[in-house]
Amino acid sequence: MSTSPERRTAFRNAIEHFLKERLDAKLDKLPPDDPKRDELIAQHARETWLADAARRVAQIQIVTHTLKPIHPDARGTNLFRAPHELPAHREVGSHILGQNFSSDVVGNAAALDVFKLLKLPLDGRPLLAWMQDGDPDLLAALSNDADQASDWLTAFTGITAPRSATPSSHALAKQLYWLAGEDPADNAQYHLLAPLYSSALAHAVFQTINEDRFGEAGKLARQARYAQRDHETGYREYPDLAVQKFGGTKPQNISQLNSERGGNNYLLASRPPKWKTRALKAPLFTESVFPRFGGIREVRARVRILRDFLESDPPSTMETRNRRDALLDRLIDELVDFAHPLQATLPPGWTRDADCRLVEPERLWLDPGRAVEEEASGTKFHSDWHLMDWPTEVGRRFGNWLNHELGQALPLGDIEDRHWRDELLLHTAWAGKLHALRIQGDAPTYIPVREAVQ
Repeated sequence: MSTSPERRTAFRNAIEHFLKERLDAKLDKLPPDDPKRDELIAQHARETWLADAARRVAQIQIVTHTLKPIHPDARGTNLFRAPHELPAHREVGSHILGQNFSSDVVGNAAALDVFKLLKLPLDGRPLLAWMQDGDPDLLAALSNDADQASDWLTAFTGITAPRSATPSSHALAKQLYWLAGEDPADNAQYHLLAPLYSSALAHAVFQTINEDRFGEAGKLARQARYAQRDHETGYREYPDLAVQKFGGTKPQNISQLNSERGGNNYLLASRPPKWKTRALKAPLFTESVFPRFGGIREVRARVRILRDFLESDPPSTMETRNRRDALLDRLIDELVDFAHPLQATLPPGWTRDADCRLVEPERLWLDPGRAVEEEASGTKFHSDWHLMDWPTEVGRRFGNWLNHELGQALPLGDIEDRHWRDELLLHTAWAGKLHALRIQGDAPTYIPVREAVQ
C-alpha cells in the first residue's frame, strides 16, 4: 500500500480537527477564568485523548442487530452482520440494504464519542475502514510511536468483534422453539431461536419514510395534487403508520441510531385493507353519460394533459401525431373502463326505467343485456341494437364531448370531431369490447353495410 506524507498529514489533521471541535464546544460553556479549562485542554491533546479512547472503546460495540429494543433490561449478544454476508431471500430483510447501510453502536453511552471519531470521513471512507485495512499512513497519524499506534489500532478495530466467543440470550429476550426436523414430538428436532432487532434495517426504513413524508420532493408533489396540476413525480403515503418508542427519555441507552431517531421506530400497518366500494348507480335523469364520465378525476387529468399539449402549439410532425394519439388512447381506455360496470353490473333492462332519459344510442351502448332479453319479443330496441348504427353515433357524441372539454382556446371543429370519433371506433379496447358484446348478443361480428335510400 502506497504511503505519502500528505496522506499522513490529512489523517492527523482530521483527528485534530475533530478534537478541537469537541474541546471548543466544552470551553464555550466555561468562563475564561475557570480552572477546568486547562484540564480540558490537556485531556484533548491528541495522544492523551486517543489513549483514553482506546481504553474506553471496549465499552461499546458496532452492531447491526441489537437486543435492547426487545427489552431494555435484556443482557446478551448483539451481532454485527453486514448485509452482503446474509442469505438472499425474496422477503424484505437486512440483506437488501447492500453496501450503504448504517451501523449501530451499543454499550456505554458515555463512550459514544469514540464511535464519532471512527466515523470521521476521509477520501469517502470512515477512519474505521482505513484502520481495518491497516493503513500505514493512518498508523503514523495516530502516534509517532509505531508500537503504541499498533496497539491503539487493534483496540479500535475490535469495536466490531463479539463481546463473547459464545452467543448468549437472556430471560427478557425473545426466544422460540423452531421445528427443524419432521417429528414435532421429538424435542431434539427443535432449534431454540433468539431473534434480534435489525437496527440497520429499522434505520433505513425510518429514513425512507421520513423522506417520503417530509422531504421536499414529496411536498411539491402533494401541492401539485391539491392544485390539480401535473407533476413529474408521485409521492408515497403510509396509512395507519404507528410509532414505537425505545428508551423513553434516554434513547441513547438503547443504541446510537435509536438516539439519532429520537427513540422513534416506525411500524407499518399489517391489517388487511378496508375497501371502500360504492353501489353502482344507474345514470338516470340525464340525457348523456359523458358529463358523468368527464367528472372522473383520472379523466379530468388526461383531458388536461391533452389540452395542455395541444395548446403548446406543437409542430405538425409524426412525433406530434403519435403523442396526441397516445394521449387519446389513454382517454378511450378510461371510457371503456367507465362503460364496463354499467354494461355488466346493472340489471338487464335498466334503461326501461321511467327516469332514464339517455339518448337512444347511449341506451343501446350501455344496456346490451336488454337486447338479449328482448330477443324473443323482437322489440325495436333489440333490432336497433343488432342494426349496429349506434357505435358510430356514440363515437360522434364522444367527439363532440371532447371538443367541448378541450375548450374554446383551440381551433377545433368538424375535422377534429371526426378524428376523435374514428379513433374511438378503431381503438383496440373499444373494438374488442364491442366484438365481445356482439358475440354475447348473437349479432353479426361485422357492421352491416346499408345503401342510402334514394
